[in-house]
Amino acid sequence: MKIICIGRNYAAHAKEMNSDLPTEPLYFLKPDTALLKEGHFYFPQFTSDLHFECELVVRIEKVGKHISPTFAHKYYTHFTLGIDFTARDIQQQCKEKGLPWERAKGFDHSAPLSSTWIPKTEIDLMGAEFKLFQNDILRQTGNPKDFIFSIDQIIAYVSQYMTLKTGDLIFTGTPAGVGPVAIGDVLRAELNGQTLLELQIK
Repeated sequence: MKIICIGRNYAAHAKEMNSDLPTEPLYFLKPDTALLKEGHFYFPQFTSDLHFECELVVRIEKVGKHISPTFAHKYYTHFTLGIDFTARDIQQQCKEKGLPWERAKGFDHSAPLSSTWIPKTEIDLMGAEFKLFQNDILRQTGNPKDFIFSIDQIIAYVSQYMTLKTGDLIFTGTPAGVGPVAIGDVLRAELNGQTLLELQIK
């Protein structure tokens, strides 16, 4: 099982990170050990600047490679929400040295994921909205209609380079508003007003 994360898929987030808009999907991988179910997240000792990035997540339902955008919608049936935790200080160090970011993105439990999956037949994706609250303060609002690259485009693109397998997860990118967390914080993610994920930072 792979965790495929899409970078800079919202123009406003790219702007807040002082990054150029991508001309094709940007992606990186997290290992399966990054997954964390709802409950507690323990602040890692190796970073002093940990940031939340709330994202819409899709699950691949069948094996596919070289998938056409026309048929990409057949490869997923459900949505949920997850958080891409990023050790921003380590990421910056890696960027400055021209090194890969795995230490900043792929550490244990860096991908909390809701256990509640919403069938795509029950949601109008272009009208959907997800939100991330930090201690009941709204920090992020994401609307999939604002994606630079649609889910079908992402699936088609990634499948040109690696085989997608049943159970693979795609974190589709985070909207603007990312920020630091601290011990004692409570993060809550909602999709169309329904709480799907709640996490306490220990």
